[in-house]
Amino acid sequence: MLKICNFISRWMAFFVLGAALLSLLFPVVLSGINMKVINPLLGIIMFGMGLTLSFSDFKVVFQNPKNVLIGCLAQFIIMPLVAWVLVKLFNLPADLALGVILVGCCPGGTASNVIAFLAKGDVALSVGMTACSTLLAPILTPLLVWVLAGTMVDVDTVGMLLSIVYVVILPIVVGLIIQKTLPGLTKRVVQYLPAFSSLMISFVVALIISHTAANLLAGGLIIVLVVILHNLLGLSIGYGVATLLGVKFSQKVAISIEVGMQNSGLASSLASMHFAAFPMATIAGAIFSVWHNISGALAAKLYRGLAK
Repeated sequence: MLKICNFISRWMAFFVLGAALLSLLFPVVLSGINMKVINPLLGIIMFGMGLTLSFSDFKVVFQNPKNVLIGCLAQFIIMPLVAWVLVKLFNLPADLALGVILVGCCPGGTASNVIAFLAKGDVALSVGMTACSTLLAPILTPLLVWVLAGTMVDVDTVGMLLSIVYVVILPIVVGLIIQKTLPGLTKRVVQYLPAFSSLMISFVVALIISHTAANLLAGGLIIVLVVILHNLLGLSIGYGVATLLGVKFSQKVAISIEVGMQNSGLASSLASMHFAAFPMATIAGAIFSVWHNISGALAAKLYRGLAK
């Protein structure tokens, strides 16, 4: 069983891509499932992340605050600004633009820790940055969306804050508590979590695409191009900023991956919950969920080669 789980987690990008293609070709299979189940599914993924953390993981924040600060600032400055520049440059309509901005304003994705490990990056720093950006997200994500997209649509900042708390923060806290109180059980379960999370992420992507297949096809290649550019620029600028600030290679890798890989499932969830009048706003998150796993796997291979 463990070998199967390792296979699934190692080839996560292909599982996500396969799920996306199948749901695009056969959207009717999952279109009957209510999109509201995405929030509990994301909560389960976040709970699994909480189980893999421990309170000692947060020591990196105090032991190496400079690099955690660099990563978090880059996360909430580079990606939102790049998203805003791209939607203006490509003159995207409001609903597509909103989706791209939502992705840019979300915290780092849980997959970034796995990719940082595969890329021989500083995993402790990656976990610390993901945890910190996630904890900051209830305040910064709604605020940034309001600043960057408030002229396009009405932004319910309080509602978004509460959604992030319920979907992200509370499950992580519960996972941390269980990990602390039941370490034996947690240790047995944790080795299967990467594969479980990979399958859950694949299902969330498939569900989002099945409900947006028609809009995705109507959106054309332009939104795919914008999402790919957003991700690649995040990876590149994150690495460049870390290089300019003189951090060592493993930390540059972690910062690059953390900046480039967003919690795009959360972006799609927030779009469906708070911007129902803009159905195409979920598309960017769905595409990003597929693409950043592919680009992350390629980046890991590149960084592993550079580390030799």
